[in-house]
Amino acid sequence: MKVLLVDDEKHVRDAIRLLVDWKQYGIETILEAQDGESAIEIVSRDHPAIIMTDMMMPIMNGVKLLEWLHTHAPDSKTIVISGHDDFSLLRHTLKYGGTDYILKPIDPEQLNEALDKAIHAWNKDEELRHTNRELNIEMNQIKPMYWDKLLSNLIAEPSAYDQAAEQLEKELHLSRTIRDCRVAILSLDTMERSVKNKFSHNLDLLLFSLINICNEFLVNDQRGYAFRHWNSDNEIVLLLWKDQSGSEAFLAKINEGIRTALHTRVDFGIGSSHSFPTDLTLSYQEARDALRQRNLKSKETWIHSTLKTAKTVQPALTFSQYEERIQLAIRSGSIDQIQETVQEWMDAVKLSEAITLEQLDHWWREYRVMKRRWVQQFFYNISEDQVKQLLLDEPSSLIVPLDEHGILSLSLWQQELTRSIVHLSKLLLESQQKDKSVIFEIAEFLEKHYHEDVSLQDIANRFYLSREYISRKFKQEFEVNLSDYLGQIRMSKAKVLLRNPYLRISQVAEMVGYQDEKYFSKVFKKLEGLTPNEYRKTANSI
Repeated sequence: MKVLLVDDEKHVRDAIRLLVDWKQYGIETILEAQDGESAIEIVSRDHPAIIMTDMMMPIMNGVKLLEWLHTHAPDSKTIVISGHDDFSLLRHTLKYGGTDYILKPIDPEQLNEALDKAIHAWNKDEELRHTNRELNIEMNQIKPMYWDKLLSNLIAEPSAYDQAAEQLEKELHLSRTIRDCRVAILSLDTMERSVKNKFSHNLDLLLFSLINICNEFLVNDQRGYAFRHWNSDNEIVLLLWKDQSGSEAFLAKINEGIRTALHTRVDFGIGSSHSFPTDLTLSYQEARDALRQRNLKSKETWIHSTLKTAKTVQPALTFSQYEERIQLAIRSGSIDQIQETVQEWMDAVKLSEAITLEQLDHWWREYRVMKRRWVQQFFYNISEDQVKQLLLDEPSSLIVPLDEHGILSLSLWQQELTRSIVHLSKLLLESQQKDKSVIFEIAEFLEKHYHEDVSLQDIANRFYLSREYISRKFKQEFEVNLSDYLGQIRMSKAKVLLRNPYLRISQVAEMVGYQDEKYFSKVFKKLEGLTPNEYRKTANSI
């Protein structure tokens, strides 16, 4: 359990710490804040069970803090510790859920009694919250999940109907006399952005709410049933087995109910009426096709069917046509270049009369494949786990960029695509800078250890890099291979030492890392065009 002490005077917070045997109450963490504003940050982050607060503080006082806690942290229990015997402050404390009001100077007995009372109240509430959570799990998850699984299986395997027919008739009023059925799909893909943002961290709650609204209309009229499709994260499937000719109008009625409850509308795809249960899969596929083939550039209707879907023949536009230009822009590291290249792609997209979900999905998959290929090319010799790590910013499935009205927003798409490509370009630049830094560290190491017997494998072990990687990067940076670079350093040092007439050639050879005098002389002549002796005579004669 956590406790937060809020007071602008540190000695008061210290006194409270000393007056309570915290371990006795099972309190492991004591947090502190010097004003209401700091307290809000801590409460939002750490969620303390008990909050002890002063009333008169700078920046944000206890009065405002209590109001905020009442709305944003209703589960926490609040004890006010104040130096003001003011009835209005006491009334405010009670109004906004405070459990006690203690006056300064603090009486240890009063403080401990108030804490014990607050903890008891919190534990009692927590027990009730736990019980409610258990009930909600049982009522809102287990049973619906059973129907979701059974009906999703029925879509995929209509032959499973016979085993479940009795149960379906009893629970869902799906009579055995039903001969035809239509399937509709409620799509979250093109829901208004504001609603999706609101439920971004709890998609299950959104789906649960939508299913409940649909079933309020369907079940009460014994017209059908809505369930979450197990094979798709963004689909709610509706089985419609009554008054099928009026299904489109009924879906519009459901949509109006969704608008009233959630202040948004959704897209429905609907299949034709087919034999039940044998052709259930066919009706489902028609509904799905209707959604995937609708034009996202306009919003003429919320109810889509394959019979109404406009099919226009357009030249095939593929993202891969722009791969080389985008790759060059990434390598350039120039944000302006990336923006210009993305603009070229978007200009081509704008020429399309219609853009379907199917097309967007195809382009997105192309981009994912290309991005993975770029990562493997840019970041040499990395593992599959490292590739996945570098692609973490990429969503696992297509997110359709929509405006507030559920229409495809090319500007949002352009922003997101630019952001993704710029991010990859920055990763590449950082990697190149890191590579360059390591290569210069290796060069510095050679400068200091040229006289030792240094091998490529020794350097690879020391810097935790592969020999191939070091060789390739070193050649890119210095335009010579590592062994030649080391040889140049040694010859440069040798030329300085050879000017000393008192050093033998064998000594000079050993001092620059060669144990074999003959080999040293051979290398020296190859690089300098003179033997060590000839160089010594020439250098000393100048």
